Amino acid sequence: MKPHRRVALSVSLALAATALLPGCGVLPGGEEEKRTVTVWLMRGSASAEFIKRFTTDFEKRSGDIDLEIRLQEWTGIGDKVKAVLKADDGPDVIEVGNTQVAQYVDEGGLYDLTLESARDLGMKDWLPGLAEPGRYNGGQYGIPWYAANRVVIYNKDLFAQAGIEQPPKTRAQWIADTERLNSGGNQGIYLAGQDWYTLAGFIWDEGGELATEAKGSRGVWEGSLHTPAALRGMEFYRQLQELGEGPPDADEEHPPQAGVFAEGDVAQIVAVPGTARAIEEENPELKGKLGYFPIPGKTAAKPGAVFTGGSDLVVRGKTDDRPGAVAVIEALAGKKWQKDLARTMNYVPNKTSLASAVSGEEGVAAMAAGAARGRATPASPKWAEVEADNPIKAYMSKVLGGSDPATQAKAASRRITRALDVSGP
Repeated sequence: MKPHRRVALSVSLALAATALLPGCGVLPGGEEEKRTVTVWLMRGSASAEFIKRFTTDFEKRSGDIDLEIRLQEWTGIGDKVKAVLKADDGPDVIEVGNTQVAQYVDEGGLYDLTLESARDLGMKDWLPGLAEPGRYNGGQYGIPWYAANRVVIYNKDLFAQAGIEQPPKTRAQWIADTERLNSGGNQGIYLAGQDWYTLAGFIWDEGGELATEAKGSRGVWEGSLHTPAALRGMEFYRQLQELGEGPPDADEEHPPQAGVFAEGDVAQIVAVPGTARAIEEENPELKGKLGYFPIPGKTAAKPGAVFTGGSDLVVRGKTDDRPGAVAVIEALAGKKWQKDLARTMNYVPNKTSLASAVSGEEGVAAMAAGAARGRATPASPKWAEVEADNPIKAYMSKVLGGSDPATQAKAASRRITRALDVSGP
């Protein structure tokens, strides 16, 4: 049992990183010590005020558990988590990126939470873009915490000038509207040539995949950009991207698309709603003139598929208090604190049934609508190696530069297959 260590409710102590000391004991009079559950959260995922509220409420309700919440930096977190999963001492609960779960499970060190997910956590309602990457080899290891995904941010004045009264709800209408907007010195849309997260959504809408697990060979993945469905997704991306001046050989951060949009002559960008704050800071005249809508789907019945970013919560395999760790996750992932976190941080809650919690915020509501069709990157433990030297970006630039899509897709698929080869270095 761990020693008593009460977490102060001040921000400074909430962020403390004091090492835990092993041991157990009994309080004077024979009363057993309180247990300490240590939680690693990523800096920026939750505000200090949220942490304070949650800590106070959880400790009051649990009675015998004290929380120690330590904030971590995203930079270098992968190696830090891998190291602590192998150590004898460390946090009980860890927040990880939703696409990182597979690699941590593959290396060992996480508890299988399938039973708790089905019995206590309401896994049937989870957003697929958070739940699916938290699942590996049939077990649920990552518990969805919060989500964020891209929407279309648009300039209301430019839409009005073009006579567009309502945002489009289908891909065909989106193309038609963007063609109307792409005139008079304005860009219909600013879409960088290497925005592969947006491309992924178009590929998924067509029924394609970035990579697929080989039939009958668990853990063997192959690139899938050359399939007819994936090629159709790339063709739609090409049609949309040419209705603006996005650079074909750069991604959305080079230059930052918020700065480009802030110049006032761009009608649309594809970004998370929070990007609007950066736009308004650069150009205060746009404040109140920005609107949001979900990325349109092939039909008006449902929005387009989107890449879902966000975080899952996992339990370290070597924790000496699994029940306490699960109790913390059950609270953080439960209805009360999901609604609180979503409203505080403008996130999408982890369940579709909780989307109403953010219905009053236009940007977040658009994000929540898209999140219902959210997806994540392939659940290979080696996917990070694909992104490290991303062949999808190079493929997109070559196609937008005029190269044959089928030829370039086959080459990119081969590179993805090599990167995901578990027998490789």
